[in-house]
Amino acid sequence: MRKLKKRTELFIVIIPLVLIVSAFCIFSIFIYNQNINQRFESYPPLMLKVSDFEGLNSKQYEFPSDKGQILTGSLYSVGDDQKGIIVLSHGFGDGGHNFYLEYINYFAQNGYYVFAYDATGTDDSEGDGVGGFPQGAIDLDYAISFVKESGNFPDLPIGLFGHSLGAYNVYSVLTYHPEVEAVIACCGANKSSDYFEAVGKQEAGSFIYTMMPFVKIHEWMKFGKYATNTSMDGFESSDAAILLAHSEDDEMIPIQYGYDLFHEKYNDNSRFTFLHFEDRGHDHFFDDPNNTYKDELDEAIKEWTDSLDYNYEKEENEQRFEKDKAGFIEENLDRERWSNRIDTELFEQFVEFYDANLSAK
Repeated sequence: MRKLKKRTELFIVIIPLVLIVSAFCIFSIFIYNQNINQRFESYPPLMLKVSDFEGLNSKQYEFPSDKGQILTGSLYSVGDDQKGIIVLSHGFGDGGHNFYLEYINYFAQNGYYVFAYDATGTDDSEGDGVGGFPQGAIDLDYAISFVKESGNFPDLPIGLFGHSLGAYNVYSVLTYHPEVEAVIACCGANKSSDYFEAVGKQEAGSFIYTMMPFVKIHEWMKFGKYATNTSMDGFESSDAAILLAHSEDDEMIPIQYGYDLFHEKYNDNSRFTFLHFEDRGHDHFFDDPNNTYKDELDEAIKEWTDSLDYNYEKEENEQRFEKDKAGFIEENLDRERWSNRIDTELFEQFVEFYDANLSAK
C-alpha cells in the first residue's frame, strides 16, 4: 500500500513537470518558426542590377537542394582568364544574394568567377520559408557540389565567401568539401543555434537561455548532422586557408560567438588570418566608413515621409504608403552612388588573400 502511495505521489509530481516541459518545448519551436522560418525578399527599389557595374556579366543557373526545391543562382564574371571560382553564401533576413552584388563585382573585376545563389525561401529560389538556420549550410553544400559536378563550370580552384549566417555556412561546409582551398568570412558564429541565441537575447534577454535546449533539439531533429556540425568542425576537416573578420561593435552577432573563440584556438596556426575591427558593425561591415550616401538617402526618405499629407502609420494607408515610398526611391536613387559604397582597401586585402591561396596553387 505504501509503495502504491509513493508511486501515486511520484506520478502526481512527474506528470505536471512533463506537461510543463512539453508546453515549453512547443512554445520554443513556435517562436523559432515564427521568427526564422519565413520567406525573405529583397526590397525591389533598392536592389542592385548587373547593369550598374561596367563589364559585369552574369549567366543564370538552377539547381536542386536537399528536398528537391530549386535554387536560382548566377555565375558572374568580367573578361577572361579567371583565376578561380568564389562561391558566395549570403546572410539571413535581407532576401537573397542581391545585397552582395557590389562585392561580387569587385571579385569579378579582379579576375574571379563568382557563383552566388538565393538560398531556400529567398528571392528567386523556391521555398515557402528558409526552414531554419542550418538550411543555409545545406544549400551551400549543394551549391558547391553543383559547381564541381554539373559540368557547367571550368575546373578551377574553389574559394568561399560568406557574411553573417553565410560566414557560418562557409566555415561548417568545409566538413563536406575538403577540396575548398580558401575561405573568407565575416561576422560569423561557431554554431547554427548561436544565431537564434544572439538575436533572441536582444528581444528576450536571459530568458533565451531557457529556450535554447529545445531550439537545439528542434534543429537537430529537422536538419540532422548539419545542425550539430560547427564552424570548428569544418576547420578541423579542412586544409583550407581561412580569413576571419569581425567587428567589436557587432550587436547582431557579437564577436564572442565566433571570432574570439576562433582566435583563442587558431591564432598561432598559419592557415588562419584574423582581421579585428572596432567600429564596422554588422549589416554594413563592407562599406567605406567615409561614404555617406546611405545616410543621405535615409535622411531624404525621412524628409519625404514627414512631408506627406496623410497619416502613413494608419493601417488603411499602409499599401498607399509602400507604393508611394517605392516610387520616391526609384525616382531619386542615385544608382551610381548606391552601387559604389564598398571599402576598396578592405577588399584589396580579400583579393590578395585569394590570390595567395587560390591562383598560386
